[in-house]
Amino acid sequence: MTIYTTMDSLLGELLLVGEESAVAKGGTALTSLSVPGQKRGAVVQDGWIDKPEAFTEIVTQLRSYFVGTLAHFDIEYVTSGSDFQQRVWTALEAIPYGTTLTYGDVAQQIGAPKTSVRAVSSAIAANPLLVVRPCHRVIGANGTLTGYAGGLERKQHLLDLEITHRTA
Repeated sequence: MTIYTTMDSLLGELLLVGEESAVAKGGTALTSLSVPGQKRGAVVQDGWIDKPEAFTEIVTQLRSYFVGTLAHFDIEYVTSGSDFQQRVWTALEAIPYGTTLTYGDVAQQIGAPKTSVRAVSSAIAANPLLVVRPCHRVIGANGTLTGYAGGLERKQHLLDLEITHRTA
């Protein structure tokens, strides 16, 4: 059964989608976290059940992150993707709070040639868990912000938040 809720955040209203899970902390495994206007973002579907109480722990952690008191999420999630996407997403999760890597760095970390930067970029763009799986920490080779499904302004805001609280 697919369940969802929304929450206000500094990025706008977040849509959290999940599946009920007996093993998940708080009883819900997150399958998607998206922001308004996000490319490929989730949209509430017929048959989904609005169940805010199932997301209490996830919402608590997100709120703590947005005020700078949480640097690492402890959330169960379930996402599907190709083997390559899973490898890229695992590399994203290893990027420390408040730091950035380039798309080429991510390619190197997963053992792909630097020439696979486009494939890495596509895998990152398909990340269904914005914020929780920190794709915002990946930047262009020249240090510029590029390609964030939630918009570059939100990407900059997340990086600024992390840098401020990492050094505070």
